[in-house]
Amino acid sequence: MKQVAAGVNQLLIQRFVNVYFVEAGAPGEWVLVDTGLPGSAKTIIAAADELFYPGTHPEAIILTHGHMDHAGSAQELANHWHVPILAHRLEMPFLTGKAVYPPADPTVGGSLAFVSRFFPPQTFNLTGIHPLPEGEEVPYMAGWQCLHVPGHAPGQVAFFRAEDKTLLGADAFATTVHDSVPSILLGIPKISRAGTPFNFDWEATHASVVKLSNLEPQAIGCGHGPAVHGPHVANELRELALHFPVPPKGRYVDNPARTDENGVEFIPLPYLIRCQPAPLCWAAE
Repeated sequence: MKQVAAGVNQLLIQRFVNVYFVEAGAPGEWVLVDTGLPGSAKTIIAAADELFYPGTHPEAIILTHGHMDHAGSAQELANHWHVPILAHRLEMPFLTGKAVYPPADPTVGGSLAFVSRFFPPQTFNLTGIHPLPEGEEVPYMAGWQCLHVPGHAPGQVAFFRAEDKTLLGADAFATTVHDSVPSILLGIPKISRAGTPFNFDWEATHASVVKLSNLEPQAIGCGHGPAVHGPHVANELRELALHFPVPPKGRYVDNPARTDENGVEFIPLPYLIRCQPAPLCWAAE
């Protein structure tokens, strides 16, 4: 377990994705931000018992978004601790089984994109889940702002504590090269774009990075990659915002998927690759 900032601890799950224990409110009160992959509940419970005290439980589980690696153990943990799950209202259709996220785009390149071909459709059927209230105030997390940062997921949120400029950036960006599975597994620090094959709206993804860059964070924990600290991290995030690398090709690069409060409204056709020398040969993904 690694400390991101005072009262904020990062736990790496299966060498791939992070969850966060955030102390807030009265002494002994805390919130779990994200829940890792399915099957992670025992690891998270053991870490909580060690960090706080045996039998501890959070005030709530708050999801940055509903992808499998962030919400995979939410129901099991909520049932064990008897606590509510909260997420942005635009994530509700995907977390309650009413809709499936736009499919991954393996044509954008990189090792993560390659393995994304084998990921199952992403949807859950959670119970005991509630929408976060509108506005920036976060229930159970006094002193933190909730920021809507879509593009990777319709209702993705990040959390910012202005007092010490601590940012939990979800998958709006990453603190490792997220396109590279080896970089993720080795935890090599580098502020980079995140979730390339899962970003369904590149304009919104870029805007979200700009929004978070303007906060000038001094300590950052994201969904993927190690915690990073110091004045240089704000400069690196600003560089990412100024020179955001949109892939040269891909299903959603020129035509994003569209979503609303009911789920997916529109999905563009897969990116097509022209086959040669056959004159009318087209191959999808």
